[in-house]
Amino acid sequence: MVQLGLVGLGKMGFNMRERLRRAGHEVIGYDRNQEVSDSESLADLVSRLAAPRIVWIMVPAGAPTQATVEELNDLLAEGDLIIEGGNSRFTDDQKHAALLEKNGIGYLDCGVSGGVWGLDNGYGLMVGGESAFVERAMPVFDSLRPEGPREEGFAHAGKVGAGHFAKMVHNGIEYGLMQAYAEGFELLDASTVVDDAPAVIKAWQRGTVVRSWLLDLLVRALDSDPELDDLRGYVEDSGEGRWTVEEAINHAVPAPVISAALFARFASRQEDSPAMRAVAALRNQFGGHAVHQAGPSSGAGSTN
Repeated sequence: MVQLGLVGLGKMGFNMRERLRRAGHEVIGYDRNQEVSDSESLADLVSRLAAPRIVWIMVPAGAPTQATVEELNDLLAEGDLIIEGGNSRFTDDQKHAALLEKNGIGYLDCGVSGGVWGLDNGYGLMVGGESAFVERAMPVFDSLRPEGPREEGFAHAGKVGAGHFAKMVHNGIEYGLMQAYAEGFELLDASTVVDDAPAVIKAWQRGTVVRSWLLDLLVRALDSDPELDDLRGYVEDSGEGRWTVEEAINHAVPAPVISAALFARFASRQEDSPAMRAVAALRNQFGGHAVHQAGPSSGAGSTN
């Protein structure tokens, strides 16, 4: 079993700590919210880990991750290892690895998929970095991934940055899939011949070529709110969709579906629509993402 420090105990990190503990690992967590934290500070966390240490970071991408890496760089020692499991841009990983390498600290970037369901179902993991570091952390990865063949829930995608690049593309695909389901729901809902759009969506769950876990989550949302009237069709984007489109442009790879799905999210902030209410509901179902509740003046309602 492995001893691990885990920084960031939000929606994902909290459940990851629990899944690792269920597998028998010793996990010492740190979060600014002391109600869920096992340690008082990053320094306290590091002091409680036996060398060589492994510290997994699960904090928001950008400045929070950068600040955490820089503080750990001053606290950790040669031979220690940092795994960055947030949704950072892959170019940030290369900067982090270069900084840590000066002190002999290893670095892996890990794209993590599974949302609030990962505690019981496991997490899909995409890792970038040196093979020796990946092998050292494999007991942790094996405990977090879903049961079954390793290659069906884990990939060593390549060098530093590859894990987050893979997760970026994964999330771009996710944008397209959600948008397709959402547009299908809107068309069914607008039809004058279909009386029960939620029933049709539910009937797709078995035997059809469009069945998927995302479809199951849409059914779950529709079961509790058949017209999705309780939501506004306002959908944020967390960055990965934009980065995916940028990289598609950089590599001259046509990505019309992902691009259109991203632009639809931009449009959702200007006008309400049943399709974007469905996307909002899906994001809430699989990731616990915040939603905007419908109000009297939101314009939300059935189009039948």
